[in-house]
Amino acid sequence: MDYNNSEDIGAEFELDDADVVSSDAGGGEREMYEHFRFVADKGQTLLRVDKYLVAMMGKQSSRNRIQQAADAGCILVNGRPVKSNYRVKPLDVVTVVMDRPRYELEITAEDLPIDIVYEDDDLLVVNKAAGMVVHPGHGNYHGTLVNALAWHFRDNPDYDSSDPRMGLVHRIDKDTSGLLVVAKTPDAKTHLGRQFFNKTTKREYVALVWGIPEPAQGRVETNIGRDLRDRLRMAVFPSGGTEGKHAVTHYSVVEPLGHVALVKCVLETGRTHQIRVHMRHLGHPLFADARYGGDEILRGVRSASYNKFVSNCMEVCPRQALHARTLGFVHPRTGQEMFFEAPVPDDMTSLLERWRNYAATHS
Repeated sequence: MDYNNSEDIGAEFELDDADVVSSDAGGGEREMYEHFRFVADKGQTLLRVDKYLVAMMGKQSSRNRIQQAADAGCILVNGRPVKSNYRVKPLDVVTVVMDRPRYELEITAEDLPIDIVYEDDDLLVVNKAAGMVVHPGHGNYHGTLVNALAWHFRDNPDYDSSDPRMGLVHRIDKDTSGLLVVAKTPDAKTHLGRQFFNKTTKREYVALVWGIPEPAQGRVETNIGRDLRDRLRMAVFPSGGTEGKHAVTHYSVVEPLGHVALVKCVLETGRTHQIRVHMRHLGHPLFADARYGGDEILRGVRSASYNKFVSNCMEVCPRQALHARTLGFVHPRTGQEMFFEAPVPDDMTSLLERWRNYAATHS
């Protein structure tokens, strides 16, 4: 047996299929992080992967949890998702991936303002402000939504912010605003996680982009993967190819505003930075999106007054102009269809008003 980071094997948590489900557009659905890795011995006899992992992980997880994780696509063999009945062969590399990095520190409860749209015994819906990181990690171990939730649930003995069987079911980027659902019980997270994985949730985003897309509505289908020259960015690859993962975005122009346009985006799939990458691919980067070139003047005749106008707009909304406006799902306990809508936040509202005024006076 060979595995990496052996000290981690006995110090984490049970597997849960919902841990690998991550939604978003701006922030990305299903960006996976390796949590466990095992290399089968040369003398390994054929064995179902769920039984293999139970044997390797011991008390770290049950066979049922491993099967759920396999159903959700987070059990990989040689880099490819497998079902629980896959038979492990000699020298197979078996990995377990989840939608967030391993927590390196205990989660600290922090009294941070969060906008709770709805809450009951099973879940709550949060309207996340732009600028707040969702999960601790990569140097952001404080000031995150998870820290704020730990404070919110500080008097709830049944909620453990470090237990991945409950908590955030999906995530969005730090600088994307909008709706997120949080599971308060393991059953709720499993049920909600399956809905995200099966793409039965209803999610709609609004964005301000450079230029006016033509046609006014369309479907973008490509693969999306890590940019080979810049690992902090995602890039488009040919659909059906070996690079990246299949991604589909539906867009429609809501309001043309001179040199920019308000667009609505609905995800058929969800990949990291999907909307940001697909709109850039169409030649219409999100306004003020520094990572994908939207923080430069891409439309309009440059002049001192126009340059100043755009600069002022970017000061009003100094982040990618992207908002997760709607979220719909089936309640995990009652079966009732739930639907929530978060108004466009003040920074984007002010940005839109400036462009509306500009378009009205320069038409």
